[in-house]
Amino acid sequence: MDPGLGADEITPIALLMDELRSEDVQLRLNAIRRVSTIALALGPDRARDELIPFLQDSVDDEDEILLALADELGKNFEEYIGGNEYAHVLLGPLENLSAVEETLVRDKAAESITRIAAVLTPQQIEQYYIPLLTRLSHGEWFTSRTSSAALYAPVYSKVSQGIQEELRKGFAALGSDDTPMVRRAAAKWLGAFAKNLSKQHILSDGLSIYRRLQADDQDSVRLLTVEDLVVIAQQLSPPEVKEQLLKQIRQSVTDKSWRVRYMAANHFNALSEAVGVELVREELVNHYVQLLKDNEAEVRTAAAGQIPGFSKLLEPEVVIARIVPFVRDLCQDSSQHVRAALANQITGLAPLLGHGPTIEHLLQLFLHLLKDEFPEVRLNIISKLEQVNNVIGIQLLADSLLPAIVELAEDKSWRVRQAIIEYIPLLATQLGKAFFDEQLANLCMSWLGDTVYSIREAATINLKKLTEVFGVDWARTQIVPKVVNMGSHPNYLYRMTTVQAIGTIAPSLNIDIVCDEIIDALLHLATDPIPNIRFNVAKSLEVVATTYGKTKEGKELAQQKVVPVLEELKADQDADVRYFATLASQRALVAMQG
Repeated sequence: MDPGLGADEITPIALLMDELRSEDVQLRLNAIRRVSTIALALGPDRARDELIPFLQDSVDDEDEILLALADELGKNFEEYIGGNEYAHVLLGPLENLSAVEETLVRDKAAESITRIAAVLTPQQIEQYYIPLLTRLSHGEWFTSRTSSAALYAPVYSKVSQGIQEELRKGFAALGSDDTPMVRRAAAKWLGAFAKNLSKQHILSDGLSIYRRLQADDQDSVRLLTVEDLVVIAQQLSPPEVKEQLLKQIRQSVTDKSWRVRYMAANHFNALSEAVGVELVREELVNHYVQLLKDNEAEVRTAAAGQIPGFSKLLEPEVVIARIVPFVRDLCQDSSQHVRAALANQITGLAPLLGHGPTIEHLLQLFLHLLKDEFPEVRLNIISKLEQVNNVIGIQLLADSLLPAIVELAEDKSWRVRQAIIEYIPLLATQLGKAFFDEQLANLCMSWLGDTVYSIREAATINLKKLTEVFGVDWARTQIVPKVVNMGSHPNYLYRMTTVQAIGTIAPSLNIDIVCDEIIDALLHLATDPIPNIRFNVAKSLEVVATTYGKTKEGKELAQQKVVPVLEELKADQDADVRYFATLASQRALVAMQG
């Protein structure tokens, strides 16, 4: 026992150490989560001499415990054992954790080792980290070799040239390991490792490792090399890419496994930007077209997601001639997921092609997708129409697409209806009052009676935004009378909507409209037989009082009409009504005094 510590200080430490040895898994887990507290209480010396060796021997435990331990040791734990100069001490238990069977534990251990590597000096790395890496890389079980792949990149740039050469050889050995899981780990981490290599070593070592993995007989290895291909291509000049990687690019995008082609399609934009414009035009356009018409829907979906990004690298004429025909085919694709991915991206072509070509080649495709039978397709195209509006102008957009938008306003999928509602203020801003009143005003009011609450809520917010766009005078004639009339509807949902709509739009109106048009209808609903309506009246009265209570007219309104009704509601037979009325009354009084 350290003579500097009294019995009272030792007891909780002993207790926590006992918990680490407990048979109860939850107790051990709690103890591991508090392991930094143990270390802090022990002090740096005892933490290094007693706690770390104990943790190093604790790897024969539940995976959940080991995962928590690997996580805790990476959270700046070196601070509890004497600082960065002793950080290497943590590598011992983490090395053991890197060799266990559970993948999650190994990955977390490798992540923590990587964090510790960032604070090690070059001397510590050579003395402690490199031997650890060597042991893991030559471990008898594949688990340790798998973990080692992640540990090369963090220290490569910090060591001498001689050790760098050994690291390149070590990583190359992982890339040709007999076990597919190890080769898969090498493929996963090759990109991070290659970023640290000089161009000379990319050409001499990196490419040979990549080519071996890219030609692997396991598609689970090959699919991970697509990201490596992008990283290596970024390190080389376009002529070097053409000379060194063209064969591998072709093999990846035409691989017999759809999973590899999927990865190629998913990273096609990044690859295209890395290889340079010349190779894109000479070679990649053809490969991209093949991916767009791949026989697997997953590949077509991934390729469709890359359309605007890839098209940016091409001349508009090439996009129209080579890409648009296949976009047209994808609009008719048998897979709804392909069409949904296309709908999410197709509007991005409009800014690239410009006004005329968008009208000629894309407008009909937008219309077709707006009428798609699958809700997600319709939703995706609606949410991106602003890009089209910026190119062709709202009038043309309204003329061609408004009928479809109006039709979608009554769509059976409430999410589609909601997307249309959220798009309305933008349309309103561009179309102007006259057009809006003629074409869309009734539609906006009809949503207030929707059967889905989210739609009614969105509709009230929509009215607030429209008031801000067109002004309070427009709202006084077009919105307020209709909202107030709904307050006498026999269906309580309509009456509820009136109350909530008033609470939402009141701050956007003025005190005259509130006094003359709104307040009496709201006060009338304070005696509604439905408690939900009464407590929502209290909420809306609070909004009125807090919004206008600081003005002379607003204070008079609050004193004469709002506060007396809230006092009555405070004595309501329903507990919720009493609660909200009390809350509203307090806030109203604060607002009036402010």
